Amino acid sequence: MNIGQAAKASGVSAKLIRYYESIGLIPEAGRTAAGYRVYTPQDVHILRFIKRARTLGFSIERIERLIGLWRDKDRSSAEVKAIALEHVAELEAKIAEMRAMSDTLRELVNACHGDHRPDCPILRDLAADDPVAADDQASRKGRVAGASAG
Repeated sequence: MNIGQAAKASGVSAKLIRYYESIGLIPEAGRTAAGYRVYTPQDVHILRFIKRARTLGFSIERIERLIGLWRDKDRSSAEVKAIALEHVAELEAKIAEMRAMSDTLRELVNACHGDHRPDCPILRDLAADDPVAADDQASRKGRVAGASAG
């Protein structure tokens, strides 16, 4: 099949197929006498593997390792599991970081009156020389405001 057909069958764009070929993630495609790329069902299977791995957030480097392990019928599943667990740990760290960002922003939004007044804790925080100190100050203000309201 040609690159367009391989793209459609795998769900990977032709541009990405050429890129994956250029970096050696997939083998270089065979060529017709006219120089057109020709892909086999096995090439499409590898492209689907890559697409699924990318959907799960694996890096190109890890996908390369996983493809190597997938092809190695004498592989140890422990190595595959180690790669996946390493990725899970990185994802969980990113999630924790994003939760912290969300919590900080939520505190700033809650501290903002959102009215006609120009005072804005959100802008103050963004402009702060020391955002950590600004975070602490916003937290203290939120606690003080909550205590005085009750």
